[in-house]
Amino acid sequence: MLKKILVTLVAVIVVFLIVVALQPADFKISRTAVIPAPPAAVFEQINDFHKWSDWSPWAKLDPNAKNSFDGPASGVGAKFSWSGNNEVGEGSMKITASKPSESVVMDLVFTKPMAATNLTEFT
Repeated sequence: MLKKILVTLVAVIVVFLIVVALQPADFKISRTAVIPAPPAAVFEQINDFHKWSDWSPWAKLDPNAKNSFDGPASGVGAKFSWSGNNEVGEGSMKITASKPSESVVMDLVFTKPMAATNLTEFT
């Protein structure tokens, strides 16, 4: 009986590992929201990290997070770093492309609680 349970457990683990190994390395998550404001006004909020605390849901999860800003005040090269509680973790964002009233692209890097690097785009 113990041998059957062990064989079944090994088979389940092997199937799980095969399923995980066959998953693609890349992923894309897309979300859409309608904001009742002109594109220029929305762009101004996204393109300037100093304004994120006014609207970002993550800022509300840890109002005591330590934030720092580097580079230009807004646009390409602007960088925002944070270190907060377990809900917001630690990481940074840097704007890599900025097209007025159209899009803002940034590198999003999480260092805690787990490491991850993602390309993020607001359009």
